[in-house]
Amino acid sequence: MRNIAIVGVGCTGFKSITPDISYKEMMFEAATKAYEDAGVNPRKDIDAFVTCAEDYWEGYSIFDEFVPDQLGAALRHLFTVTADGLYGLATAYMLIRTGGFDVVAVEAHSKASDMLTFADIVAFGMDPIFNRPLGGHPYYIAGLEMTRFLHETENTKEQCAQVVVKNKRNALKNACAAHAANITVDQVLESEPYFYPLSKLDISPLADGCIVMVLASEDAAKKLTDKPVWVKGVGWNAETPWLETREWGNAIYTELAARMAYKTAGISNPQKDIDFAEVNDTFSYKELQHLEALKLCRKGESGKLTEEGATAPDGYLPVNVSGGLLGMGYGLEASGLQKALEVVLQLRGEAGKRQLTDVKTGLAQTWRGIPTANGAVAILSNC
Repeated sequence: MRNIAIVGVGCTGFKSITPDISYKEMMFEAATKAYEDAGVNPRKDIDAFVTCAEDYWEGYSIFDEFVPDQLGAALRHLFTVTADGLYGLATAYMLIRTGGFDVVAVEAHSKASDMLTFADIVAFGMDPIFNRPLGGHPYYIAGLEMTRFLHETENTKEQCAQVVVKNKRNALKNACAAHAANITVDQVLESEPYFYPLSKLDISPLADGCIVMVLASEDAAKKLTDKPVWVKGVGWNAETPWLETREWGNAIYTELAARMAYKTAGISNPQKDIDFAEVNDTFSYKELQHLEALKLCRKGESGKLTEEGATAPDGYLPVNVSGGLLGMGYGLEASGLQKALEVVLQLRGEAGKRQLTDVKTGLAQTWRGIPTANGAVAILSNC
């Protein structure tokens, strides 16, 4: 059972549009920063590379053919994960656990601004016989799910709006954030209706960006850095995306992924053992739903915790101090690594103005987005 650490991270930052740079240049920039941070030469010290990409997002078939050069992975082991970046981190974790690799780099990125028909691409993930022919923007699914979630838990639309206010304000202290703002609950509630009960400001805007991380076995990590962030546990789960059979009120995929991660990390009481969390907030209600699925609070309590300030940076359970996806921007497959990146920076004491005090264990959670019911969880610690 090999202990595994994150020893290097690199990020380009997130922007709403990047016409001046290609995805290859973004990837090269993030990789260069990560390798410098880890003190490694990709051609000599890294045993394998993992890229997280989906051909539909990229507009290329077999997209991984376009990846090796800018990562330094030409003629090397390259694994492609067609899923969120947190799945890629879990893949790197497992590769090192096999004993066949000591150092593995993970990459995930978004070039969402290049997409002219984002909704049509998302719709391809829906069942082609019964669901896709219904037409319309697929985010209506989030509106239906939000309605059911609020009904079952008695959380409120106003509490969801408070999530938006909190996360966008948190993002003001994050230089990497694309959509930081100082807004009010009334502004969220009065913003343009999109997919009832979701309004415009309840939805994370798209963003471009890239993140690269370097993971290493315990022996290699001790040689590379004096500030390792240990991967204590990982978990993942995939549920059916069919509308007729999915669970509408609960994030079952997160419950099962968290159970797996907690078991691996030896955590029996997450409310006691987790100091802070970065959870998926593609839509405002998702932060509340995921907090409950992670057992960081009881069902129906997440809205109240937000309302009382418990999930604020100075609360007893800080959530999405980075600004979350609402503040950073929805970076497609890079969204999960964005969560892990913030946890790493906080545990290393390198989060700048948003740095939390006395944190030892953080949680990163992701959801792959509409129409999927796929999620992953990682538990990271600095001790």
